[in-house]
Amino acid sequence: MKIAISADGADLEARVAQKFGTSKYLVIVDLDSGGFEAVANPGASEQRGAGVQAVVLAISKGVKVILIGWCSPAIRHQLTTNGIEVISGLSGTVGEVVEKYRKGDLLKQMQAEAEPAARRHRVNRVTLLQAARSSTRQFASLLPILIGVVLLIGLFNAFVSKELLASILSGTPMLDTLRAACFGSILAGNPINSYVIGRELLKHGASLFAVTALIIMWVTVGLVQLPAEIAALGRKFALVRNAISFVLFTGVAVLTVVVFNLIIG
Repeated sequence: MKIAISADGADLEARVAQKFGTSKYLVIVDLDSGGFEAVANPGASEQRGAGVQAVVLAISKGVKVILIGWCSPAIRHQLTTNGIEVISGLSGTVGEVVEKYRKGDLLKQMQAEAEPAARRHRVNRVTLLQAARSSTRQFASLLPILIGVVLLIGLFNAFVSKELLASILSGTPMLDTLRAACFGSILAGNPINSYVIGRELLKHGASLFAVTALIIMWVTVGLVQLPAEIAALGRKFALVRNAISFVLFTGVAVLTVVVFNLIIG
Protein backbone atom coordinates (compact mmCIF):
# COMPACT_ATOMS: atom_id res chain seq x y z
CA MET A 1 0.00 0.00 0.00
CA LYS A 2 1.22 3.48 -0.85
CA ILE A 3 1.00 6.44 1.50
CA ALA A 4 1.97 10.02 0.66
CA ILE A 5 3.39 12.64 2.97
CA SER A 6 3.31 16.31 2.02
CA ALA A 7 6.87 17.46 2.64
CA ASP A 8 9.15 20.46 2.36
CA GLY A 9 11.98 18.28 1.00
CA ALA A 10 12.62 15.25 -1.17
CA ASP A 11 13.73 12.67 1.43
CA LEU A 12 12.66 11.02 4.67
CA GLU A 13 14.46 13.65 6.74
CA ALA A 14 12.37 16.47 5.27
CA ARG A 15 9.81 18.18 7.48
CA VAL A 16 6.14 17.46 7.04
CA ALA A 17 4.58 20.38 5.14
CA GLN A 18 1.83 22.38 6.79
CA LYS A 19 -0.39 22.62 3.69
CA PHE A 20 -1.21 19.79 1.35
CA GLY A 21 -1.97 21.81 -1.76
CA THR A 22 1.17 23.96 -1.75
CA SER A 23 3.74 21.56 -0.27
CA LYS A 24 6.94 21.31 -2.33
CA TYR A 25 6.90 17.53 -2.59
CA LEU A 26 4.78 14.47 -2.08
CA VAL A 27 6.97 11.75 -0.61
CA ILE A 28 5.28 8.51 -1.63
CA VAL A 29 6.20 5.51 0.51
CA ASP A 30 5.43 1.92 -0.46
CA LEU A 31 4.77 0.18 2.87
CA ASP A 32 5.09 -3.27 1.28
CA SER A 33 8.52 -2.78 -0.28
CA GLY A 34 9.80 -0.03 2.02
CA GLY A 35 10.85 2.12 -0.92
CA PHE A 36 9.88 5.73 -1.54
CA GLU A 37 9.94 8.40 -4.22
CA ALA A 38 9.70 12.16 -3.94
CA VAL A 39 7.50 13.79 -6.55
CA ALA A 40 7.50 17.54 -7.05
CA ASN A 41 4.09 19.03 -6.33
CA PRO A 42 2.82 20.96 -9.38
CA GLY A 43 0.77 23.18 -7.05
CA ALA A 44 3.75 24.37 -5.00
CA SER A 45 3.68 27.75 -6.73
CA GLU A 46 0.48 28.59 -4.79
CA GLN A 47 -1.36 29.43 -7.97
CA ARG A 48 -5.11 28.98 -8.23
CA GLY A 49 -6.08 25.32 -8.31
CA ALA A 50 -2.91 24.20 -6.50
CA GLY A 51 -4.83 21.85 -4.23
CA VAL A 52 -6.62 20.20 -7.15
CA GLN A 53 -3.31 19.55 -8.89
CA ALA A 54 -1.99 17.84 -5.75
CA VAL A 55 -5.14 15.71 -5.57
CA VAL A 56 -4.71 14.60 -9.19
CA LEU A 57 -1.08 13.74 -8.48
CA ALA A 58 -2.00 11.61 -5.46
CA ILE A 59 -4.70 9.76 -7.40
CA SER A 60 -2.41 9.10 -10.36
CA LYS A 61 0.22 7.56 -8.05
CA GLY A 62 -2.26 5.16 -6.48
CA VAL A 63 -1.95 6.66 -3.01
CA LYS A 64 -4.34 5.33 -0.36
CA VAL A 65 -3.42 7.53 2.61
CA ILE A 66 -2.26 11.16 2.89
CA LEU A 67 -0.32 12.33 5.96
CA ILE A 68 -0.27 16.11 6.32
CA GLY A 69 -0.13 19.03 8.71
CA TRP A 70 -3.31 20.67 7.44
CA CYS A 71 -5.78 20.09 4.62
CA SER A 72 -8.70 22.29 3.61
CA PRO A 73 -12.20 20.79 3.91
CA ALA A 74 -12.74 21.03 0.14
CA ILE A 75 -9.50 19.20 -0.72
CA ARG A 76 -10.15 16.65 2.02
CA HIS A 77 -13.55 15.96 0.48
CA GLN A 78 -12.01 15.44 -2.97
CA LEU A 79 -9.43 13.04 -1.56
CA THR A 80 -11.86 10.99 0.51
CA THR A 81 -14.33 10.87 -2.37
CA ASN A 82 -11.60 9.20 -4.42
CA GLY A 83 -10.92 6.65 -1.69
CA ILE A 84 -7.89 8.35 -0.12
CA GLU A 85 -7.78 8.59 3.67
CA VAL A 86 -6.50 11.87 5.12
CA ILE A 87 -4.71 12.10 8.47
CA SER A 88 -3.93 15.70 9.38
CA GLY A 89 -2.49 17.59 12.35
CA LEU A 90 0.93 15.96 11.98
CA SER A 91 4.40 17.41 12.44
CA GLY A 92 7.98 16.19 12.50
CA THR A 93 9.97 14.53 9.73
CA VAL A 94 8.60 12.33 6.98
CA GLY A 95 10.39 9.32 8.40
CA GLU A 96 8.93 9.89 11.87
CA VAL A 97 5.31 10.09 10.74
CA VAL A 98 5.74 7.07 8.46
CA GLU A 99 7.08 5.04 11.40
CA LYS A 100 4.18 6.18 13.57
CA TYR A 101 1.77 5.10 10.86
CA ARG A 102 3.46 1.70 10.58
CA LYS A 103 3.10 1.13 14.34
CA GLY A 104 -0.53 2.28 14.38
CA ASP A 105 0.21 5.23 16.66
CA LEU A 106 -1.56 7.68 14.32
CA LEU A 107 -4.74 5.60 14.39
CA LYS A 108 -4.62 5.56 18.19
CA GLN A 109 -4.16 9.33 18.17
CA MET A 110 -7.19 9.75 15.89
CA GLN A 111 -9.31 7.56 18.18
CA ALA A 112 -8.18 9.55 21.24
CA GLU A 113 -9.14 12.81 19.51
CA ALA A 114 -12.49 11.36 18.43
CA GLU A 115 -13.54 10.43 21.98
CA PRO A 116 -13.75 14.03 23.30
CA ALA A 117 -15.68 14.98 20.17
CA ALA A 118 -18.13 12.17 20.86
CA ARG A 119 -18.48 13.34 24.44
CA ARG A 120 -19.18 16.87 23.20
CA HIS A 121 -21.97 15.49 21.02
CA ARG A 122 -23.42 13.68 24.02
CA VAL A 123 -23.24 16.86 26.05
CA ASN A 124 -24.98 18.73 23.26
CA ARG A 125 -27.78 16.16 23.24
CA VAL A 126 -28.13 16.46 26.99
CA THR A 127 -28.21 20.24 26.68
CA LEU A 128 -30.86 19.97 23.99
CA LEU A 129 -32.97 17.74 26.21
CA GLN A 130 -32.62 20.17 29.10
CA ALA A 131 -33.62 23.06 26.83
CA ALA A 132 -36.68 21.12 25.67
CA ARG A 133 -37.71 20.45 29.26
CA SER A 134 -37.19 24.10 30.18
CA SER A 135 -39.28 25.21 27.20
CA THR A 136 -42.04 22.81 28.22
CA ARG A 137 -42.06 24.20 31.76
CA GLN A 138 -42.16 27.77 30.44
CA PHE A 139 -45.07 26.93 28.16
CA ALA A 140 -46.90 25.26 31.04
CA SER A 141 -46.43 28.38 33.17
CA LEU A 142 -47.62 30.58 30.29
CA LEU A 143 -50.71 28.48 29.58
CA PRO A 144 -52.78 29.88 32.49
CA ILE A 145 -51.99 33.39 31.26
CA LEU A 146 -53.18 32.54 27.76
CA ILE A 147 -56.37 31.03 29.14
CA GLY A 148 -56.84 34.12 31.28
CA VAL A 149 -56.46 36.33 28.20
CA VAL A 150 -59.21 34.44 26.39
CA LEU A 151 -61.51 34.71 29.40
CA LEU A 152 -60.61 38.38 29.82
CA ILE A 153 -61.70 39.16 26.26
CA GLY A 154 -65.03 37.45 26.85
CA LEU A 155 -65.64 39.26 30.15
CA PHE A 156 -64.65 42.61 28.65
CA ASN A 157 -67.05 42.25 25.72
CA ALA A 158 -69.82 41.05 28.04
CA PHE A 159 -69.64 43.70 30.77
CA VAL A 160 -67.99 46.77 29.24
CA SER A 161 -70.18 48.75 26.88
CA LYS A 162 -69.45 51.79 24.78
CA GLU A 163 -71.84 53.76 26.95
CA LEU A 164 -69.88 52.86 30.08
CA LEU A 165 -66.61 53.91 28.47
CA ALA A 166 -68.16 57.12 27.22
CA SER A 167 -69.17 57.97 30.78
CA ILE A 168 -65.58 57.41 31.99
CA LEU A 169 -63.57 58.74 29.06
CA SER A 170 -64.77 62.15 27.97
CA GLY A 171 -62.81 62.29 24.73
CA THR A 172 -60.46 64.99 26.01
CA PRO A 173 -56.90 63.64 25.48
CA MET A 174 -55.34 65.02 28.67
CA LEU A 175 -58.29 64.10 30.89
CA ASP A 176 -58.59 60.64 29.34
CA THR A 177 -54.86 60.07 29.85
CA LEU A 178 -55.11 61.00 33.53
CA ARG A 179 -58.15 58.83 34.16
CA ALA A 180 -56.66 55.84 32.34
CA ALA A 181 -53.38 56.31 34.20
CA CYS A 182 -55.23 56.24 37.51
CA PHE A 183 -57.13 53.11 36.50
CA GLY A 184 -53.97 51.38 35.33
CA SER A 185 -52.13 52.35 38.52
CA ILE A 186 -54.73 50.70 40.73
CA LEU A 187 -54.38 47.34 39.02
CA ALA A 188 -51.34 45.34 38.03
CA GLY A 189 -50.85 42.42 35.75
CA ASN A 190 -49.06 40.71 32.93
CA PRO A 191 -48.29 42.95 29.91
CA ILE A 192 -50.19 40.49 27.68
CA ASN A 193 -53.41 41.27 29.54
CA SER A 194 -52.84 45.01 29.19
CA TYR A 195 -52.50 44.61 25.41
CA VAL A 196 -55.81 42.74 25.27
CA ILE A 197 -57.59 45.38 27.32
CA GLY A 198 -56.01 48.13 25.23
CA ARG A 199 -57.18 46.59 21.98
CA GLU A 200 -60.72 46.21 23.26
CA LEU A 201 -60.72 49.81 24.50
CA LEU A 202 -59.70 51.02 21.05
CA LYS A 203 -62.50 48.97 19.51
CA HIS A 204 -64.96 50.64 21.87
CA GLY A 205 -63.80 54.10 20.88
CA ALA A 206 -61.24 54.97 23.58
CA SER A 207 -58.49 57.38 22.55
CA LEU A 208 -54.92 56.24 21.93
CA PHE A 209 -53.80 58.56 24.76
CA ALA A 210 -55.93 56.67 27.26
CA VAL A 211 -54.90 53.23 26.02
CA THR A 212 -51.20 54.09 26.07
CA ALA A 213 -51.42 55.49 29.60
CA LEU A 214 -53.32 52.40 30.77
CA ILE A 215 -50.76 49.97 29.37
CA ILE A 216 -47.78 51.86 30.78
CA MET A 217 -49.26 52.23 34.27
CA TRP A 218 -50.52 48.65 34.29
CA VAL A 219 -46.98 47.28 34.11
CA THR A 220 -45.03 49.98 36.01
CA VAL A 221 -47.10 51.13 39.00
CA GLY A 222 -49.74 48.71 40.29
CA LEU A 223 -50.96 49.81 43.71
CA VAL A 224 -52.34 46.35 44.46
CA GLN A 225 -48.73 45.21 44.80
CA LEU A 226 -47.77 48.13 47.03
CA PRO A 227 -47.93 46.20 50.37
CA ALA A 228 -45.57 43.54 49.03
CA GLU A 229 -43.22 46.21 47.64
CA ILE A 230 -43.22 48.04 50.98
CA ALA A 231 -42.40 44.81 52.81
CA ALA A 232 -39.53 44.02 50.43
CA LEU A 233 -38.03 47.47 49.77
CA GLY A 234 -39.33 49.74 52.52
CA ARG A 235 -42.25 52.15 52.77
CA LYS A 236 -40.43 55.32 51.69
CA PHE A 237 -38.82 53.78 48.64
CA ALA A 238 -42.04 52.09 47.50
CA LEU A 239 -44.17 55.22 47.86
CA VAL A 240 -41.61 57.50 46.18
CA ARG A 241 -41.04 55.03 43.33
CA ASN A 242 -44.76 54.69 42.59
CA ALA A 243 -45.34 58.45 42.78
CA ILE A 244 -42.42 59.26 40.47
CA SER A 245 -43.42 56.48 38.08
CA PHE A 246 -46.99 57.81 37.89
CA VAL A 247 -45.87 61.35 37.06
CA LEU A 248 -43.10 60.42 34.65
CA PHE A 249 -44.93 57.70 32.77
CA THR A 250 -48.06 59.78 32.36
CA GLY A 251 -45.86 62.22 30.46
CA VAL A 252 -44.26 59.35 28.58
CA ALA A 253 -47.70 58.13 27.47
CA VAL A 254 -48.62 61.56 26.12
CA LEU A 255 -45.24 62.01 24.42
CA THR A 256 -45.45 58.54 22.85
CA VAL A 257 -48.79 59.25 21.21
CA VAL A 258 -47.70 62.72 20.04
CA VAL A 259 -44.54 61.33 18.41
CA PHE A 260 -46.53 58.48 16.89
CA ASN A 261 -49.04 60.90 15.35
CA LEU A 262 -46.21 63.01 13.97
CA ILE A 263 -44.60 59.98 12.34
CA ILE A 264 -47.73 58.64 10.68
CA GLY A 265 -49.32 62.02 10.09
